Amino acid sequence: MAEQSNSRSRVGHSHAHVRRDFGAVFAMATVLNLSYVVVQVVFGIAAHSLALIADAAHNFGDVLGLLLAWWATYLSRTQPTVRRTYGLGRSSILAALANAILLLVAVGGITWEAIRRFSNPEEVAGKTVIVVAAIGVVINGLTAMLFFSGRKRDLNVKGAFLHMAADAAVSAGVVVAALLIIFTGWHVIDPIASLVINIVIVWGTWALLRDSLAMALDIVPESVDPVAVREFLAAQPGVIAVHDLHIWALSTTRTALSAHLVKPDAEMDDQMLLCISEELRHRFGIGHATIQVERGDSADPCPQTQHHP
Repeated sequence: MAEQSNSRSRVGHSHAHVRRDFGAVFAMATVLNLSYVVVQVVFGIAAHSLALIADAAHNFGDVLGLLLAWWATYLSRTQPTVRRTYGLGRSSILAALANAILLLVAVGGITWEAIRRFSNPEEVAGKTVIVVAAIGVVINGLTAMLFFSGRKRDLNVKGAFLHMAADAAVSAGVVVAALLIIFTGWHVIDPIASLVINIVIVWGTWALLRDSLAMALDIVPESVDPVAVREFLAAQPGVIAVHDLHIWALSTTRTALSAHLVKPDAEMDDQMLLCISEELRHRFGIGHATIQVERGDSADPCPQTQHHP
C-alpha cells in the first residue's frame, strides 16, 4: 500500500498569494457595499420604495458573499490540527449554505409586501430613489473595477467581479423604474420593479444554494469531470483498474480526491505518485490527492469495491 497526499504545491501557493493580495480589496469592497445597504434601507423606508429595499436585500446578499470570499482567504491559511485534520475550510461551505437560505427568506418577505402593494400602492419619492440608486451604480461599478485585474487568476475574485458588475446593472434598473414613476405617476411600477429584482436575487441565490448544498453533501464539484479523472487514473502505466474513487470539496476553493489503483506489480515509487498528484492539480484543480495502490492478486477483493464505484 502506498499513499500520496498533496495539499501544498507551487500552484496552491500562487493562488494563496492572489487571495492575500486581494484581502485589502475585499475589506474595502465590504465596507463600501455595507454602507450603501444601510443608505438604501434608510432612504427606501423614507421614500416608501419597496424596489429600493429589495435592491438593498440583494446588495446585502452580495455583502455576505464578499465576507464569505474574504473569510475563505483566512480559512485557506488555517493550519490543520490533531482533531481538525483538514483545517476549517469546510466552514465556508456551511456559511454559503446559510447565506443562500437567509436570502431566500428575505425574498419571500419582500414578495409578500410587493403583492400587498398591488392592491394598496403607496406614493414613492422618485427623486430620492433615483439619487440613492445612482449612488449604487457608482459604488457597485467601482467595486467591480477593484476586482477587475484578478478576475482571470482567482475564481473567488472572478465571482466578486461578476456579482458587483451585475449589482451595478440592477441599480441602474431601479433608476429607470423611478424615472418611469416620475413621468407616468404609476406607483404600481415600484412593486413590479421589486418583483423583477427578486427574480434576479432568486436566480443568483438558487445557484449558490445548489452548489453549497452539493458541497455539503460531498457531491463532486461542478468544475471537475469525474469520468475524465477516472480515465486519467486508469491510463497510468501498469494500472488495470480504479475503484473506491471519491472526489469532494474541502472548502469553497479546495478539492480532494482518494482512490484505489489496482497495479499487479505493485511498484509505484514516490516520484510517480507525485507526478499523478501534480497532474490531478493542473488538469482538474484537485489539490489534495490520496492514492492507494493494490496488487489485485488476492483471493479476496478489496471489500470497498463492493460498496463504492
